[in-house]
Amino acid sequence: MSNPEIPKVQQAAVLSSIGSVPEIVHDHPVPDISTLQPGQCLIKIECTGVCASDLSIRRGDWPIKPKLPLVGGHEGVGRVIAIAPGTVDSPVSVGQRVGIKWLATTCLHCEVCGTENESLCQNIKQSGYAIDGTFSQYTVSYTNYVTPIPDGISSQDACTIMCAGLTVYSALKKSNTKPGDWVAIPGAGGGLGHLAIQYAVALGLRVIAIDTGDEKRQLAEKLGAEKWIDFAQTDNLVQSVAAASGGLGPHAAIVTASKAVAYGQAFGYLRPAGTLVAVGLPPTANGNLEANILLLVIKGTKIVGSNVGNRQEAIEALQYAVDGKVKCNYEVRKLADLPHIYESMEKGQVTGRIVIDMRI
Repeated sequence: MSNPEIPKVQQAAVLSSIGSVPEIVHDHPVPDISTLQPGQCLIKIECTGVCASDLSIRRGDWPIKPKLPLVGGHEGVGRVIAIAPGTVDSPVSVGQRVGIKWLATTCLHCEVCGTENESLCQNIKQSGYAIDGTFSQYTVSYTNYVTPIPDGISSQDACTIMCAGLTVYSALKKSNTKPGDWVAIPGAGGGLGHLAIQYAVALGLRVIAIDTGDEKRQLAEKLGAEKWIDFAQTDNLVQSVAAASGGLGPHAAIVTASKAVAYGQAFGYLRPAGTLVAVGLPPTANGNLEANILLLVIKGTKIVGSNVGNRQEAIEALQYAVDGKVKCNYEVRKLADLPHIYESMEKGQVTGRIVIDMRI
């Protein structure tokens, strides 16, 4: 089935090999509607965020390598312009604005898919990793997994919730905290961290923001963090965090930093029965958590891994943004800037997030 309004070629950022710089291609093929499988849809991308995971994929940090060549990106918002023939009971319609997440699709039939842990499905497909993602003008996704975007929020604001917002919201739900509890957020000035501050505040938690630099301090305090600790300016971070939360330490730590040392520190400063939620991903070679087993038992510490949220959590996380309780701090760029964006991310020079607007 052809559609004269859909072009044959498009602009896309294509990664040809691990470690290379994505090439901005101006004649990348647009998937033809006739090639779509039942349950798939073609989306015209309006905006897409750039995630630290995109950088990890490009570098080959993880044991399972991505498909190549690859159009990366997994944090997009766009319009459904076609739905595959044979699709039954699609929850979205042509013309609808939807969000694309890291979780592109799962089997929907296994044990974990029957629970809130669908992101752990062994038959998962990830956008911008196992299948082409959102660094393009058009992309293919799945009708059962795209998230409807309500009115009242821009596409630029919404796209940052599809991965960064969803990830930290789900992590906070796993943190065993209640309103009034202290939560430490290492990496608080980053793309994940600054959103975690806002979700934590919205959930009634008291935030200890951990990062470095005056710009990130100002952002963290503006967003509602009660305490700020610059890890580069303290002689003993564990003691500083414990002191900031009354001496016992925080009830939970949402580690959004991608350094293994942040995990060891969190294990040290958590109060008895505290929860460490692992979110940030160090390179595999440097990704071991060193925890004293005796201390683990004596303190009753809980360690929880959290990669991304499920479909329902995406709807919930988005509603906080629609209600004005959460807003991403981001800089808008165009797709041609992606190589330079990666360079800035490598140097730790990005505060908040980068959004690529495909319409400019």
